Amino acid sequence: MKRKTWTRRLMSLYLSVAVLVTAMTGMATQAQAAPANLDLAAKSAILVEASTGKVLYSNNPDQPLPPASMSKIMSEYLIQEAVKQKKISWDDVVPVSEYAFYVAKISDASGVYLNAGESFTVKQLYEAMAIVSANDATVLLAEKVAGSESNFVQMMNKKAAELGMTNTSFVTSTGLPANELGPYSVDTDQTENLMSARDSAILARALIRDFPEALEVSKVPRFTFRAGSPQELKKANYNWMLPGLNSFYEGVDGLKTGYTDAAKYCFTGTAERDGMRLISVVMGTESNTKRFVETKKMFDYGFSNFKLTKQMDKGASVAGFESAPLTNGVELTVPVVTGSEVKMLTKIGAETKFTPTVTFQQLAAPIAKDQVVGKLVLKEEGVQESDYLQKEDMEKASFDVVAAQEVEEASWIRLFFRSIIQFFSGLFSSGK
Repeated sequence: MKRKTWTRRLMSLYLSVAVLVTAMTGMATQAQAAPANLDLAAKSAILVEASTGKVLYSNNPDQPLPPASMSKIMSEYLIQEAVKQKKISWDDVVPVSEYAFYVAKISDASGVYLNAGESFTVKQLYEAMAIVSANDATVLLAEKVAGSESNFVQMMNKKAAELGMTNTSFVTSTGLPANELGPYSVDTDQTENLMSARDSAILARALIRDFPEALEVSKVPRFTFRAGSPQELKKANYNWMLPGLNSFYEGVDGLKTGYTDAAKYCFTGTAERDGMRLISVVMGTESNTKRFVETKKMFDYGFSNFKLTKQMDKGASVAGFESAPLTNGVELTVPVVTGSEVKMLTKIGAETKFTPTVTFQQLAAPIAKDQVVGKLVLKEEGVQESDYLQKEDMEKASFDVVAAQEVEEASWIRLFFRSIIQFFSGLFSSGK
């Protein structure tokens, strides 16, 4: 009897422990699945993984708000584009215009104090704009590219539409209020530029993707203008998260701050660690340092909870899609493999399931080894379009698959006999 009693007690204890462990596991899973509550002191915010466009955190991301000097990210994009298209050159010398000289004299506005009679290269002006948010350099570049700031603003709005920025409207190239430019003020009902946090992330991502060299400028912590001259000017980057500045954060190399009375303190930041790049936006914080404090919360959350993990090696075959159909070849199919290492964003400590699908091109021999023959998509279980920065990010999350070997074109006689065989095979199949 005593043995049976002890057995029942042990079984009861075992079941209790099992129930407790199961409950704790369920709680842990729920905690992992729950959205982050970062309690940011900002009117709007978003955090995005750059390569996938996956949104890791957002709060009121689609409300149009004044972005102040974060508008200059678009100005940077258009200057880079104009140089790439050879409409202007980095070495072009630009004389200071009356408008730029006026903007240089606006009190409490960032600038490099351009003087009438001075001239600077496009590169010098771009660096002043990107590193120390110089409004005078920005309007001078706008005039250089488009002939006038108003023409440049039209280009800004056109590019915003092309990039899918649906909650953005520019009225100045700098982010300065359009009604505070004295004789150059714009007669418009909209006095402030407007841009949502999502749109700012879209713009930042486009700049980094299309012109990665822009980061080589934005990451400069301290800047010297008119170096070696009696009017030499030294200023620190307004992005205090760069090395050697007050709010340093490892991995940060951009991108743009902003402040006006209406916008408050804003910041579009980007940082890279272990091959993963994050883009963050905070808008409407209450102090200069607060925008960096809130950005740090998002970066800490992103880097500690997510990582890019290898799902497949380069040269690996995809189960169920090992070969692609081929016409006019010695062989009827060509074996295919991944053209690169396949990495996907996963949450640390959580199981992530992906379903592979390959879409092949219409292929005809000859086929060269390593020729791109299709696209591999790994669809994450439970993920929707709304989980991405833009709708097309989910649609375009693909990797190349390539031919694992070459396939020669078949001779005409081989193709002739193949067609006869196919013809009779078709007859017998239809006879059934």
